[in-house]
Formats: sequence, C-alpha cells, structure tokens
Amino acid sequence: MPENPSTSIPAVVEKIIKVPGAPEKAQLIVEAGDDLYRELRIENTLIDDKGEEVSLKPGAEVEVTIEAQGKDTTQRS
Repeated sequence: MPENPSTSIPAVVEKIIKVPGAPEKAQLIVEAGDDLYRELRIENTLIDDKGEEVSLKPGAEVEVTIEAQGKDTTQRS
C-alpha cells in the first residue's frame, strides 16, 4: 500500500511556554514559513522509542511533517 503524500520541513524550538493550569507548549520556528507564519506552538510532550514521555528543549532542531490522505490532494501539472 502506498504511503500518504507528505513533506517534511526543518524547524527549531525557539522557547518553552509554561502557563499555570495549562499544558506546557513548545514554540517552533518553521524556517521555510513566510515571515508572518513561521511560529507554531505544540504541546511539549513527545514519546521516545521506549514509550516514555519526553519534552523538547530550546534550540532543538526538529522536523515538521505534513501528511494528507491521497483523496485530499490533487495532481500538480
């Protein structure tokens, strides 16, 4: 079965945001994004290869992957 169409772009963790009563967030700078749309905030919880929860650190180089179902894409000409 073919994989879903996807692309990956580099990003860097700019800072960690802690707000009382809310999950910790990691603010990413997506290097390929337009100037006004480079920041992305995600919950700062990842799962490592042992199934343990881990968190990103400021300055970490990460990759953001965008994936879509084939039915939600069109052929480029």
